[in-house]
Amino acid sequence: MVHEYKNNGYNIVLDVNSGAVHIVDDIVYDMIPLIEEDMDASDKALYEALEGRYDMADISEAASEIRQLKEDGALFTPDSFEQYVDSFTKGKTEHPVVKALCLHIAHDCNLRCKYCFAEEGEYHGRKALMSYEVGCKALDFLVANSGARRNLEVDFFGGEPTMNFEVVKKLVEYGRSLEKEHDKNFRFTLTTNGVLLNDEILDFANKEMHNLVLSIDGRKEINDRMRPTANQKGSYDVILPHFQKAAESRNQQNYYVRGTYTHYNTDFSKDVLHLHDLGFEQISVEPVVCDPKEDYALREEDVPALLEQYDILAREIIKRRKEGRFINFFHFMIDLEGGPCVAKRLSGCGAGLEYLAVTPWGDIYPCHQFVGEERFLMGNVYDGITKDEIVKEFGRANVYTKPECRECFAKFYCSGGCMANSFHATGNINGNYGIGCKLQRKRIECAIMIKAAESS
Repeated sequence: MVHEYKNNGYNIVLDVNSGAVHIVDDIVYDMIPLIEEDMDASDKALYEALEGRYDMADISEAASEIRQLKEDGALFTPDSFEQYVDSFTKGKTEHPVVKALCLHIAHDCNLRCKYCFAEEGEYHGRKALMSYEVGCKALDFLVANSGARRNLEVDFFGGEPTMNFEVVKKLVEYGRSLEKEHDKNFRFTLTTNGVLLNDEILDFANKEMHNLVLSIDGRKEINDRMRPTANQKGSYDVILPHFQKAAESRNQQNYYVRGTYTHYNTDFSKDVLHLHDLGFEQISVEPVVCDPKEDYALREEDVPALLEQYDILAREIIKRRKEGRFINFFHFMIDLEGGPCVAKRLSGCGAGLEYLAVTPWGDIYPCHQFVGEERFLMGNVYDGITKDEIVKEFGRANVYTKPECRECFAKFYCSGGCMANSFHATGNINGNYGIGCKLQRKRIECAIMIKAAESS
């Protein structure tokens, strides 16, 4: 499978199965689809198909280059992964290794974000704060089910986790006590809306948190429309100085400002660049996923504008980097030389197997976006996983079980997309969230283009 596209003046050819990327001239770009359709096409047939736009000598030279790329395994390569998928799927489901937990340290929040999938932090249920005892049981569960894995990830999540910060501190201390005994290394993350992010919390986070996720949507009017406080006032002026201090205190590394764009800011590149102008270098602004009936939901008619925004943003990132103003946009991060292992490329984030979420009372779900969906309640931190069929369901999901993924050029980069988004859009974790797929494909195209621009 080959994917060709033009972006920012580059003719880009992606050989999907090998991962090879080629920046080509017009004649090669025009000839590749013809040769893919008929590998035995003669130079004369190619000349006729191109209606004399190029002379015969150039066509012969280009055809020779294309066929050499095929011979070298860098173009028109067959799919060698599907035959592998059953073996790794079987291994994952029979002997699952848990690598990461999302601890819902607080099912409560001091903001009232309109698009919050957690329903103001309550996740379809009651308000609750995780106790120290439940948190310890969760960390014990992670260690006991991590096999030989040494590096373990724990995200303190909510609601708003700083509303239960004393328990966060004690759980970090408990986790550190487990490290030597079990030869493990915990990497903690704190996701926060910033309202309570004072010096004490920040100092602790800089000492103990491998990463910080700081929630802000961009421009003041955009942020305050969707992320009001409990008394319906704007949160921007409260959180911005906290976040700027946090980013600088971490030397612009190991954090993200993380925003959400909606139907009301389909010009979201302005929000990304606004955040960069405020001094943030690590930025993620992502599309809202919600009930399509909501007034802020993204719509099919928004898609062309959104795709253009990614192009605008990609060009501006290139420009700013050349000016010495570093900016890293999360969805444009791509590794064309190494990247994830084959298993990750085929099956994604590991939700339901390697990555699990734990509620304040100790229930276990496949990930934070499934919490409250009782059909996906897998067990608890006391009894462990009691519904192996859910493990198997998630373990079997991969790019070959999703019909729309099979012929998609992006499948080995997005790994089939977010299963929670698929479920909420289609009722099936093997479905596809259509708008999300279109945006993901554009992001991948832009990410590759940026690599091309920076290497030329």
